[in-house]
Amino acid sequence: MYDTGATAFMLVCAMLVLLMTPGVAFFYGGLARRKNVVNTMFMSFVIIGVVGLVWILAGWSIAYGGDGSNPFFGGFDQLGCLTSVSDMLAEAQSPVDGSYPSIIDILFQAAFAMITAAIIGGAVAGRMKFAPFIAFITVWVLVIYAPLAHMVWGGEGSFIGDMIGALDFAGGDVVHISSGLTGLVLCILLGKRRGFGAIAHRPHNVPFVVLGATLLWFGWFGFNGGSEFAADGIAALAVLNSVIASGAAMISWMVVESVKTGKPTLVGAATGLVAGLVVITPAAGFVEPWAALVMGLIVSPICYFAISYLKAKLGYDDALDAFGCHCVGGITGGILTGVFCVPSLSWTEFGGLLYTGDFTLLGAQVLGILVTIVFVAIGALVIGLVVKALFGGLRVSKEQEAYGMDLAAHNESAYPAFIGLD
Repeated sequence: MYDTGATAFMLVCAMLVLLMTPGVAFFYGGLARRKNVVNTMFMSFVIIGVVGLVWILAGWSIAYGGDGSNPFFGGFDQLGCLTSVSDMLAEAQSPVDGSYPSIIDILFQAAFAMITAAIIGGAVAGRMKFAPFIAFITVWVLVIYAPLAHMVWGGEGSFIGDMIGALDFAGGDVVHISSGLTGLVLCILLGKRRGFGAIAHRPHNVPFVVLGATLLWFGWFGFNGGSEFAADGIAALAVLNSVIASGAAMISWMVVESVKTGKPTLVGAATGLVAGLVVITPAAGFVEPWAALVMGLIVSPICYFAISYLKAKLGYDDALDAFGCHCVGGITGGILTGVFCVPSLSWTEFGGLLYTGDFTLLGAQVLGILVTIVFVAIGALVIGLVVKALFGGLRVSKEQEAYGMDLAAHNESAYPAFIGLD
């Protein structure tokens, strides 16, 4: 028989991660303008259907199929997950001690793909056509996300995880750098929102932001804890580190914001919480709790700088700061993993610089991040240009943007009494 405890643990973790995508919808929906809240939430919520279908049809196979001989992608032997039930029944005949049905991994990894794709929508909120967005995500999951997941988590022979030797416990490269960087590419292709830099685009519903951050915080425990794939001490460490890093980052963000503006904000605290969860994601099962605290304290000033200064200086319009929070936070976490990784917890024979004085792991982390950046940036740009050509553009008209995406794209309003002037 399967280990019922391990099975229950992984099922719960998968369900927690599935909760994160609606969490992103509320988080982004609260940050959006009133006239765009339905569209913004819809761009996250629709991911459940789009990625759910794509993952079963081909995503899972490309990411984790094959015999492990290809360092860049899995294979096509599990298209449609057609063998999943027969494989489960075969496994049940002679399960390994402490194991759970591998079919759960399909669900768990599908939830990862969903939350990753949902993050992208924050960068393009308020100005991207709905249909091209769906088309882009469909192709992106198959061409970018699934191969990247294989390169990092494909086990022996995988390009980033094995050949380069970079560590990514729960998705610093695969989830956060890939989604945040893709968001940056798309928002550059789209151009700036009307009035960007001249009009204050304030969050329209702060309670929505907090609700979304809370759902993300709760779901993240399954995200990081479940990435151990066992109900053991490492899973517990990953969850503990997630709590510590997120709390430290929240406080750090409040301090930075208070120094910069004179007052802390609830939106800032929620953003800091998310930044702390991002930074610990690649390191969750590799570092000690004190290191998680340090990582949380470090990441908020870096992300705050990216959001408040770098964006204005470079002139890109990342509407809801997907790049500034997720990509920058993911890069920070990946690099710090190379510093703080406990040698005995490492998946490779190399530990963190702080413990060993050896730059090997830190170098592998940097190289893995650079490979991820190049692969994702080029791939997202090509997909974006192709989708743009096929749909005759990515951006809605000036009139539709001014009117509001909710009514223009969906003939629907979050607030029926609102007449579209905000």
